[in-house]
Amino acid sequence: MTAGRTPGRDLEAFALKKKVLRLETLYDVSRSLTSAREEKALLEEILARAVPVLDAARGFAAAFEDAEGSGTVASLGLEPEPGPLAIASDPFVLDLARAKTSLARGRETVLGTGVESVAGVPLLAGGRVLGVLVVLDREARGGDAPSFDEEDRRFLVSLAGLVAPALEAARRLRTLAADIDRLREENRSLKGSLSVDEILVGDAPAMRRAKELVARAAASRVNVLVTGESGTGKELAARLLHAGSPRREGPFLALNCAAVPESLLESELFGIERGVATGVEARIGKFELASGGTMFLDEIGDTPLAIQAKLLRVLQEREIERIGGRAKVPVDVRVVSATHQDLPAEIRGGRFREDLFYRLRVVEIRMPALREHREDIPRLAGHFLGRIAARDGRRAPSLSRDAVKALVDYPFPGNVRELENLLEGAAALVSGDSIEAADLQFGIANEGRGGGDDLRMTSSDLRNVENAHIRRVLAQVKGNKSRAAKLLGVSRRTLYRKRI
Repeated sequence: MTAGRTPGRDLEAFALKKKVLRLETLYDVSRSLTSAREEKALLEEILARAVPVLDAARGFAAAFEDAEGSGTVASLGLEPEPGPLAIASDPFVLDLARAKTSLARGRETVLGTGVESVAGVPLLAGGRVLGVLVVLDREARGGDAPSFDEEDRRFLVSLAGLVAPALEAARRLRTLAADIDRLREENRSLKGSLSVDEILVGDAPAMRRAKELVARAAASRVNVLVTGESGTGKELAARLLHAGSPRREGPFLALNCAAVPESLLESELFGIERGVATGVEARIGKFELASGGTMFLDEIGDTPLAIQAKLLRVLQEREIERIGGRAKVPVDVRVVSATHQDLPAEIRGGRFREDLFYRLRVVEIRMPALREHREDIPRLAGHFLGRIAARDGRRAPSLSRDAVKALVDYPFPGNVRELENLLEGAAALVSGDSIEAADLQFGIANEGRGGGDDLRMTSSDLRNVENAHIRRVLAQVKGNKSRAAKLLGVSRRTLYRKRI
């Protein structure tokens, strides 16, 4: 015996080293679990750490998939390696699953073989047993007994507390990856099966012209400007342009430029670097996310001039610069933009850049107002009623002759979107199988017309109706244009341009 040393001090030093080793092991495991890995690799790692730290001769870990005993197994010192079904049906493992806590025993039969000692812990997540970790036959070292003690069980519990969430996360990632693959396949199938005629319903000359341009422009790589009043289907046209293009496998991202506050629009489009301001996290912009696909800029006419200049640079240079960043990030994006505004008039008023206009409008597709293709209204109505009925799981109601006439005669200032909303309301309220004219709750365009038979309106009439409606909303909110714009569903810039 070394002078000055006693057996008691040796045992204390050994116990301290053992505690330090276990803490270091837990720390190393916590760091290593930050990276994603397969279940097998995860189980092999925790087993390789648990067996030597606990002075065990061998051990096994398992992750169960279902009640039938399928899953993943890792073993150390066991020949041959047990299968998941054998582990799931083992009496000691069943005791672990029932107890939902760590267990340690002396002589026991595990996997059909007698062992001198055994300790195990269930891998729990949300109260569910995902798997088990079991070590066998503890060696006697430093005066320890050849059995697993309370400290060994606490170590196993700590190890399981780190591993079980990582195991559950790995399974969620696997499920998510499978869902993404499935959705991609469904997306490819839908893109291949849906035609322009199935999305843009209508056979009137104005509608046929728009659909023909969509089909022809989709196959090209040029930027497209889609114009038309609100509610005419501009975003549908943009999605069809993407679905029919060589970029169909890439992303389609849409941004309503009028719906994003001016102070946030630049970061939404181009992204922002971390640390630009206190507490600001890095964020990738829409243009980067859309690289390889299509970027749809809705209501492009409401974009501030400062942003217009940066958009022009993106279209010219094919690269963006994040807010607060210095590096140029290349982007490969086809831009489809849309507006209900008269952009040439905006250019003359100094509110829109002419050079940007020509960059965006390599091809222009005008979506006709519904009053320009009234003959399509009966077919559109049937299409919407069928879709509403399929969604609600019931038979589609029919339209009476008077209801069809009322729909055809109505000017629809809100266009196809207004028609769809009108029919959805009528389908929800109708008690029988047929929608009558009285069931149709027409909007503001019917006000003040004295019940006359001819409800057809000129563009001047529509402007008067729109202005009257805006004045009523402004009166309700006591002139607060921010609140009025929110109620009207337009941006403040759009409302100010009305000059009311």
